[in-house]
Amino acid sequence: MPKMKTKEEIKIKPFWYSDVWLWPKLITIITTLDKNGTVNAGPYSHIMQYDVMTKNPRMLIGFRQDSHTFVNIEETGEFVVNCPSASHLDDMMETAKFYPEGINELEFTKFTQIPSKKVSPPSLEECPQIAECTVDEIIKLEKSSGIVIGKIEAIVVDQELVTMGREERIKTMDLPIGMGDEARQTYFHTTAETLIKHDLGQPKTAMQGADAKTSMEWDNDATEMLMGVPPPLRKMVIENTEEFAVEKNQNTVTGEIFKELAKSVGMDPDVMERFRSGG
Repeated sequence: MPKMKTKEEIKIKPFWYSDVWLWPKLITIITTLDKNGTVNAGPYSHIMQYDVMTKNPRMLIGFRQDSHTFVNIEETGEFVVNCPSASHLDDMMETAKFYPEGINELEFTKFTQIPSKKVSPPSLEECPQIAECTVDEIIKLEKSSGIVIGKIEAIVVDQELVTMGREERIKTMDLPIGMGDEARQTYFHTTAETLIKHDLGQPKTAMQGADAKTSMEWDNDATEMLMGVPPPLRKMVIENTEEFAVEKNQNTVTGEIFKELAKSVGMDPDVMERFRSGG
């Protein structure tokens, strides 16, 4: 039998998430404007998607409350999340330096500022994917941390990426993965050079939707579309659709009601077809 590994509890201290815990993270550069209109740029990786199944999804980002980026977001209500490729890591690290307030860090990099589509802060041309955001909510935690919940106003990508499949897109974008630092001086990054794929599949006992109960009448068209929704999501879809129908003073969920709600939350025909095909 293989020898069992010995586990040891370690002390929790500041920067545990970076010094001790190995926590792969997305690397981004967030651009903002200060109250005088000066551009600020800084790298951030405490970021995750949030409330994704809506037409205007949100993302959640952690900051130091005294950072220039957080102050600018609080004052202006806008920011842009730029995702650089691994070839621009040196320029990304330049924006991590503690330049004085009112200095545009991008002037010390090779990044090119371009106008954003929906917000005032600029985007970065060299970044293959960009999210333009406005503030939905700001949460100030104890001590020094702050959380910004941003509403995504526009998702902008390099045109060549639009028609690519997932695997090709991952390789083409070549996004770096942050692996933490040592003593806040040396930062480690890696890339997805080795891509491992797994087919999900389903057990024979997987829910097929027969136990997804409705509380009002559904016509045949609406029922057929409901069956195209992945089983784990059907209960939520039923509740939301029936609530929408009631708001419309309807006693029956029709195919038109279903399509109207789907359209309002960004579920266009392509997305519905992805559900029907199990994608």
